[in-house]
Amino acid sequence: MAATITASAVRTCFGDGPATWDALLRGDCGAAPMRRVDPRRVGVSHGYPIADDRPFGPGRWLADCVTEALAAAGVDPLRRRVVSLVGTGLRESAEVERAALAGRVDFPAERLHFGPAVTGAAPGVDRVVTLANACSAGGHALALAQDLVETGEADAVLVGGTDGSTASMLAMIGRVAARPTERIRPFDADRTGVLLGDGAVVLVVEADRPGAGLARLLGTGLSCDAGHETAPDRDGILRAVHDAHRRAGRRPEQVDLVLAHGTGTALNDETEARVLAEVFAGCAPGPLVTALKGAVGHTSGGSALLSVAVAIEALRTGQVPPVVGLSRLASEAAGLRLVRDRAVAAAPRVAQVDAFGFGGLNAVTLLEAS
Repeated sequence: MAATITASAVRTCFGDGPATWDALLRGDCGAAPMRRVDPRRVGVSHGYPIADDRPFGPGRWLADCVTEALAAAGVDPLRRRVVSLVGTGLRESAEVERAALAGRVDFPAERLHFGPAVTGAAPGVDRVVTLANACSAGGHALALAQDLVETGEADAVLVGGTDGSTASMLAMIGRVAARPTERIRPFDADRTGVLLGDGAVVLVVEADRPGAGLARLLGTGLSCDAGHETAPDRDGILRAVHDAHRRAGRRPEQVDLVLAHGTGTALNDETEARVLAEVFAGCAPGPLVTALKGAVGHTSGGSALLSVAVAIEALRTGQVPPVVGLSRLASEAAGLRLVRDRAVAAAPRVAQVDAFGFGGLNAVTLLEAS
């Protein structure tokens, strides 16, 4: 039995959900010079920041999305059993860094796990559980949400994902990159590395309601291969893809669209491209493939859910946004039907969302148009 995604709320460098979708269809790039962190300290000059006049904070973006998603779904946590699952990679580490610089050591531990952010925006939520599963955290949260509603443990689940740029994570990126990059170029032969993007996403998952909601959540395949700290493992990714197809009851030839992880790094792009070519071999003409990080950056714990939110819009509207930053195709991606240069009109029914995290934490989700 499938579950239904009944609402979606998004915050990225472009703004809210509609603003982000419009920017993606135009092929805009949200990369901008670093402002909150001194580039000389971290070795990174650019990112994909959320720019507004309020204080920085993933918890605040998450709370805004919780309020918007609950209103859109018509779900009242005071009247129904609502659980919240939040996927993240960095949690509120940026706030901890600021507190430390200000000489404060009393940062409340519960704020790290976004409990106050969620319950402040949604009084009556039964409990808030945080999953710090790196870049696939949102996908893992979505898998658990489907279990909760299908087993009757919750009437609805707020599935969130959020992260913001931290000095510590930026410094790591600055040390591992061969040279500074100004933008992400997924599947491009001239890619120069990954950059972080600010963002938050909240989806509302409820029990299956045919004909209602934004999309049916068919299933999420998971794997944890632990093969390397950062390098993706082909076999582990394949296990997650096959697990997703099995859980969803779909064959590769039934997948019309893939939202790739597409980090613009040599190890990820090459491995993911080869896996997709293997999975969809013989599926003429094969699914359309797009990726978001060239437009919005790597939103870490929110990246899987952001791809799900965009996949939902593609299923609903028949429009597929292009891969931003793709100019000269990498050889390993030559066999993929990558959407390039401009959005294309299509009629996808089933979409696959890839999310691969450090340590081999993989989550692959299948959605179907409602």
